[in-house]
Amino acid sequence: MQAHFDHIAGLHILTKFRFSQGLTIYGQEGTRDILDRIINEPYTVPFSKLPFKVTVNELSEGHHNLPFPVESRFLLHSSTCMGYRFELDNKVIAYCPDTGVCDNAKILARNSDLLITECAFRSGERNSDWPHLNPEDAAQIAKEANAKKLALVHFDANRYNSMPLRKEAGEKAREIFSNTVAAVDGMQVEL
Repeated sequence: MQAHFDHIAGLHILTKFRFSQGLTIYGQEGTRDILDRIINEPYTVPFSKLPFKVTVNELSEGHHNLPFPVESRFLLHSSTCMGYRFELDNKVIAYCPDTGVCDNAKILARNSDLLITECAFRSGERNSDWPHLNPEDAAQIAKEANAKKLALVHFDANRYNSMPLRKEAGEKAREIFSNTVAAVDGMQVEL
């Protein structure tokens, strides 16, 4: 879990759901304290008052045996952020949220069936004070990691304020890594 508000804002509507088995949230160390501050009054209903049990598990960097194997590594960002590598049904999915180009993103993505990574910056943009990926950087990570497929997600709404701009990001990435998709709402990816 990334603690920036754009990654957790949707948790305020947990009251609308019913999870018969409860809900488990995973994130880096400190996640529970952050969520207890934000998923609380006056912003929303606290976890303790939800009609189902919420468990928050904090992960350190490394390998974990959850319901399936997971590897977590710190990424390059202005605040603490982890990326993950999941192994499910003989498929490997790497997920790199907010990050700049870094070795850990490549390690998580190595030989993955799908790399899901953010694409907040437009083509050619970079900012060392606010590390994020542009389409070319995301594609280069996928290529160097020998990923099979790349899905660009988490487009900055100010930079990508239209669907044609997202489509353009996909086209730019495909110049480096041909099996790239630019995500759209409701999209499903077959592996």
